[in-house]
Amino acid sequence: MSARPGSRPTRRTGTGAGLAPPRTPAARRRVLGLDRDGWFLLLPALIPILVLSVGPLLYGVSLAFTDAQSGSARGTSVTGLDNFADLRLDSLFWDSFRIGLVWAVCVTVLQFLMSLGLALLLNQNLRLRWLARTLALVPWAMPEVVIGIMWRLVYNPDAGILNSTLRDLHLISANVDWLSDLSLALPAVIAVGVWAGMPQTTVVLLAGLQNVPLELHEAASLDGAGLWRRFRTVTWPALKPVVLSITALNFIWNFNSFGLVYVLTGGGPGGATRLPMLFAYDEAFRYGQFGYAAAMGLVMVAVVAVILTVFLRNRLKGDDQ
Repeated sequence: MSARPGSRPTRRTGTGAGLAPPRTPAARRRVLGLDRDGWFLLLPALIPILVLSVGPLLYGVSLAFTDAQSGSARGTSVTGLDNFADLRLDSLFWDSFRIGLVWAVCVTVLQFLMSLGLALLLNQNLRLRWLARTLALVPWAMPEVVIGIMWRLVYNPDAGILNSTLRDLHLISANVDWLSDLSLALPAVIAVGVWAGMPQTTVVLLAGLQNVPLELHEAASLDGAGLWRRFRTVTWPALKPVVLSITALNFIWNFNSFGLVYVLTGGGPGGATRLPMLFAYDEAFRYGQFGYAAAMGLVMVAVVAVILTVFLRNRLKGDDQ
């Protein structure tokens, strides 16, 4: 007999077909995430995250609102927004911030363009493709300090291979001090950043290219589509999610660069390559202004978060349209 309209159906219990057995208290605890065994198994992963990531992050945020200094015998006191008020008027910091944005944008864009070309090449059925893929990963296996030292030797004005090669090609008549020239230092460092960051971008783009079905390319080719049209209508739409992810991550990594530029130039000459991370490092560990440096870090995180939010929102909105 069917239930009357608007009446509440009678709840039935049992183990017959189509009826779910009643949940035991243990099952309800698992559904609610209260199973103690599960939390116990998560502890080995949660403790390092809390101790090494979340804890220092919260401590750094709290320092931004204090006057913490190295070797201060009077102790640390809360100053509220005083550090941010001083930072707003610090032209040197905002100059370094502008340099950091130029560095991050240029390195990210050039990394993507060159990595995309390399990934398209490595995706072809070429001889010794395995060797080319292996060599493309060499910079990824090298620490930033080693890369910085190697490129300092390349850029050496007296014995560097770059100057000697350019002289042999009769492109220059005198040695160029690439890392000490105010107009050349930043482009020279950007070139190193592009070279060092290409492998991971290439690997990600190559993985995305290999997920594009060959049938789509074959169908487009049968329809008379050329190489550029196949890339624009078949490859690029399938590659968009990968491009969005790796571009956003590369921008974050590049803006937060420290070791590579520190080894290459130390922020010189004359602050021409002083990225904001280098500026904050000097304030904290050279001048001992820990609270002020923490405020710089908090401002950098906030500005980068806003830039990425706008970028991702515009890209996702464009994809929806």
